[in-house]
Amino acid sequence: MTTALSMTASNPVEPLRTGDAPLTLTEVAWTAAQAAHQASVDTWLLPHRQRAERGEKHPVMDFLFTYYSFRANWVRRWHPGIGVTLLGAGAQAFLTRSHYSEYDGGVRVDATKLSLQRIDAIRWITQILSLTGERPGFYGCHGLHEWAMVYGSDQQPVRHASVPLRLPGAAIDALVRERGVRCSHFDAFRHFAPAAQPLNRLQLTRDGSPQHEQPGCLHANMDLYKWAFKLTPFTPSDLLADAFRLAVAIREIDMRASPYDLSAFGYAPIQIETEAGRAEYEQHQRDFTARARPIRDRLITVGYAILAAATEDRPGSPLGPPPPAAA
Repeated sequence: MTTALSMTASNPVEPLRTGDAPLTLTEVAWTAAQAAHQASVDTWLLPHRQRAERGEKHPVMDFLFTYYSFRANWVRRWHPGIGVTLLGAGAQAFLTRSHYSEYDGGVRVDATKLSLQRIDAIRWITQILSLTGERPGFYGCHGLHEWAMVYGSDQQPVRHASVPLRLPGAAIDALVRERGVRCSHFDAFRHFAPAAQPLNRLQLTRDGSPQHEQPGCLHANMDLYKWAFKLTPFTPSDLLADAFRLAVAIREIDMRASPYDLSAFGYAPIQIETEAGRAEYEQHQRDFTARARPIRDRLITVGYAILAAATEDRPGSPLGPPPPAAA
């Protein structure tokens, strides 16, 4: 049996925590949560929209809206998350969205509307999140993935052609060869310059991602935003916002440790070509690992909750923990 929940104006989204007992939110409560979420993400969405209107490119922040390709208005759209029932006349508007149904006098997300194909995708996401969280973090890559992407830049264009490199191409290439590359993230590896890929300790593939993702990787932790979005509308928006904020912070460090000169955008470099710079980068990695852990754990909880609700009335459908990946 669900109970009505009052929420304080100072922290209206705090009760929307995955793993709590099922919640019923009054219209006052959920509209406050919705407004708080939109105000929170507008910190980044409004400047992005203003830059887009002026035709300005931003080599750090644009990544969050181009690489991930989630529109700003999608990030702004509030969802209560799985297991939360919304009361009041205004809740009827959610019925125009995918995967919402009337329930117990209100409206809530409905996992029974998911296709078997989407269920399989959610199982895969839950699996990769679980396996990543179980592994120890690796802190010896020192951000050289960005350097491997511009390896051989004297012979080919670089990804951010409008931004100068802060070191000559020959110095970048020499560092990559000297230090070696220890990247565990396929979506970074696939953007390496062709000549740099053989220099990586692991020859990564898409199918092998669950075997190599680890929680010390900046990109694995940045991708928590991607997984939060792919579990939408079942992801509570406070969790999506937490993942987005983490992705913003990680992206800044990722690019500050790159060989690009971002001083025109107000970013000081993390000089990973020096011992001090590598130590600074590693400390950021460890900090991000700690910040990512509760976000990853909540996303895993969301994944299992979706699977349980989606397969409850479907005999023969996949149910329970994802199968272990091959070693």
